[in-house]
Amino acid sequence: MNTHFFFNSLPIKYRSQYRDYYTYQNLVAIRGASMIFLVLNVIIRALYLVFPVSLTKAQNFPEFSFSNWVFIIVTPIFLIASNLFIASFKSHKKATTGMSLLVFLFSLYIIVCGMYSSFIATSDPSNALTLYLVALSLISVIFVFEYYETILLLVAVEVFFTSLLFYSQTPATDMLYNQLISAILLSGFYFTSRYFFTYKANYYLQVIEIREKNAEIEKASEFKNQVLGMVAHDLRNPIGAVESIAMMMELDEVDEDTQDNINMMKASCVKARSIIDDLLEAAKNENIAIFQTQNTELNQWLNNIVSQWNLQQGNKVNVLFISHTAAVNAHINHEKFHRVIDNLISNAVKFSKDLDRVDIRLAKQTDVVTIEVQDYGMGIPADILPEIFNRFSKAGRTGLRGEKSTGLGLSIVRQIIEKHNGIITVTSTEGQGSTFRITLPATNPF
Repeated sequence: MNTHFFFNSLPIKYRSQYRDYYTYQNLVAIRGASMIFLVLNVIIRALYLVFPVSLTKAQNFPEFSFSNWVFIIVTPIFLIASNLFIASFKSHKKATTGMSLLVFLFSLYIIVCGMYSSFIATSDPSNALTLYLVALSLISVIFVFEYYETILLLVAVEVFFTSLLFYSQTPATDMLYNQLISAILLSGFYFTSRYFFTYKANYYLQVIEIREKNAEIEKASEFKNQVLGMVAHDLRNPIGAVESIAMMMELDEVDEDTQDNINMMKASCVKARSIIDDLLEAAKNENIAIFQTQNTELNQWLNNIVSQWNLQQGNKVNVLFISHTAAVNAHINHEKFHRVIDNLISNAVKFSKDLDRVDIRLAKQTDVVTIEVQDYGMGIPADILPEIFNRFSKAGRTGLRGEKSTGLGLSIVRQIIEKHNGIITVTSTEGQGSTFRITLPATNPF
């Protein structure tokens, strides 16, 4: 994509949209600049009334007074026109030739006003170049022009400058000198104007590119969710059928080898369903902006989960709940946060030996709640520790009892915790165990 527009325009694909974009910005700039210019001239007129003796004796006062009245009369025309065009643009969202013409005329008006004011103040064209330069610089920075509009404006400004030189009866040598300086200033104006056009055009193109990529990402995400839905629907039925067949086979008398095969079939079915559930959960969490939460006292809530775990896994690993705080409240989604705690306990049990201990600790510090899940098992190697919360992480490992990992569990855990405006961190020492720490905003008791 071209990133320099000193002698050309944007690609046709973006040209019309960009023109609409910068035309509105130009109209807003005209409204602001015309208000400021009008206020300045009204203040000057007021000073004429307050200090008539001092100011009316100034050099070329009649010309100053006349130009001041012209500015006070003409400037409101641009102010009114810009407001009308802004209202029209907001209704139709489209730039028109009239809007571009207004921007062109206002830019020419400001430059000529500054130029003329300096001429009549000094009666020396060479001293007029300071205000001339200031006006050119302001217009080149504030307004956005196409390259052909810039060239047309330069020609118009040069015609007025030459006319003022003749008006002030400038000698031929001085006229040549001033025309040379004017050419240098106008060249600077052109390149400054095109530089800001390029800068703003590149910014606009980047915004458009980001929007297009976001739209593509949204479409891809929607397609992904559709595929995952099809996977869930199309795979669960055959998996359920295989599991039913295995259970029916168990009703008959089978030998030990056949029973082992049946157990393998059932375990594979459970694993397949778990993978499907993890995939769907990961996709679902991406699309939910806000969880429905409720203020929950966490002591009893966590204690119930721990009790269920101890009953479920038959005291292979002793899961303990530890809390020294009477009441600890936080806003949580019961279903989603239950999955978080289940996942962390499951991982802790997976990497703990039989009869080891897993501690679930609850604490409150001022306005935050801390939940820790600590095991004393094999720990996490330092080289894979930074990767464990990444989706489809290669940090997934087989448990001590042969449990497989999808690489999604901890990614889902982090998604859910972040939806609760919380954070999760982990510390681990290989051979000594791991500690997962969840921090949530605390709430007041009921």
